[in-house]
Amino acid sequence: MPSVAIEYVILIPLLFSQVIVFPFVASTMASSWQDSQRNIELQDAADHLASTIQQLYLTINNEDILAGTVTQASTLPVTVSSYPYTATGSLSSPSDPESTRILTVTLTLDEVDNTATAAAVLGPNVQWTESTLRSNSAEASIDVQKFSNSTLVFSFGG
Repeated sequence: MPSVAIEYVILIPLLFSQVIVFPFVASTMASSWQDSQRNIELQDAADHLASTIQQLYLTINNEDILAGTVTQASTLPVTVSSYPYTATGSLSSPSDPESTRILTVTLTLDEVDNTATAAAVLGPNVQWTESTLRSNSAEASIDVQKFSNSTLVFSFGG
């Protein structure tokens, strides 16, 4: 009989701690996995957006393309892991006005703290207008205005 009491004294606290610790660890691991998945999906969207901007630059910068405005509707998903997101851009200002410029695109998920950035390498004739792209907006787009002096002004629409 004393051995059974000792077993209960040893096993009950172990079982009790497993009932509390296991769900906590499982919940923490699942939350971490979801956060990682969101980061991967958001980075993919940021890379896609930066690539689209770079392709627009390479296409419109051609001498055969006349001055005017081009609007590229967003080809990005409306949500990432069921969260809408916001995209902003920031253009580097190098000391040499004839050097390439880098547009850094930042995507931020609404309601959670996931952020991803991607870069698009553009030429010296590029300017960026401060703007925001909302993923769930019907007017979400990339706008490019080409002037007769070959200056390209990029911005987000929507």
